[in-house]
Amino acid sequence: MSNLQLRIVSAVVLAAVVLGLTFLGGLPFRLLSALIAAAVFYEWTRMSRPGTVSGGAGLVFDLMMAVFVVALAWGLPATTLLMLLAVLAAICAGVTALRGAGRWEAPGLLYAGLSGFCLALLRDGDRSGLVAILFLFAVVWATDIFAYFVGRAIGGPKLAPSISPGKTQSGALGGLAGGVAAGVLLAAAAGAGNLAALGLVALFLSIVSQAGDLFESWIKRRHGCKDSGAVIPGHGGVMDRVDGLVAAALALYVIGWIAASAENPAHGLFPA
Repeated sequence: MSNLQLRIVSAVVLAAVVLGLTFLGGLPFRLLSALIAAAVFYEWTRMSRPGTVSGGAGLVFDLMMAVFVVALAWGLPATTLLMLLAVLAAICAGVTALRGAGRWEAPGLLYAGLSGFCLALLRDGDRSGLVAILFLFAVVWATDIFAYFVGRAIGGPKLAPSISPGKTQSGALGGLAGGVAAGVLLAAAAGAGNLAALGLVALFLSIVSQAGDLFESWIKRRHGCKDSGAVIPGHGGVMDRVDGLVAAALALYVIGWIAASAENPAHGLFPA
């Protein structure tokens, strides 16, 4: 089986599992979000944690992430989770200052924690949450697919050669077009009435998704890693698969928070 075929098979299997848990919502999706957060933190620290961060300090960092993962899965309110994440990150930063090592731990905790938090709070348990998370998936997945195939077909100037040599400007534009089209089609199928506004949201999410992809590429290059892990055949690690998704989830959550509330961000985008 070629690498492309392996990527496609893995992507299909992952999409089926994720969509199944998405339709269930509630606790199953919170557990998925918590698992993503834990995996992202593990892979982040696997890449960035030097040998000087071991023993007690490393255990403290891991314990802080474990506390947040349990709180997220438990379903604590959004404001409580955000305050908890801030406190845990501050503790990690304090340990880093005292030990003089582990400067990537607090940023990793924030990145991983916000990743799981935004996904979980966007979905919640009602129809608005379901439509919001499907809208997010449609935009991000279409952006990835169109960017990959348009970039391969057209080629041309590189998008950010010093960070990710494989990405092209034509692929980025193809990803934008595909992401917007997929988002608008999903919104229309869900019966949303504000399609023009949601088209602009989809455009913004597609840009943020590609920026998130480049950010993760920069993190890997900064630490001399090709992939964040090897748990997903043909794709690498969990971070390799969700880099754009979690960045776009944060953007969509903030938009929903502004439009509605921190507890029910999806209602501001897709009123029940």
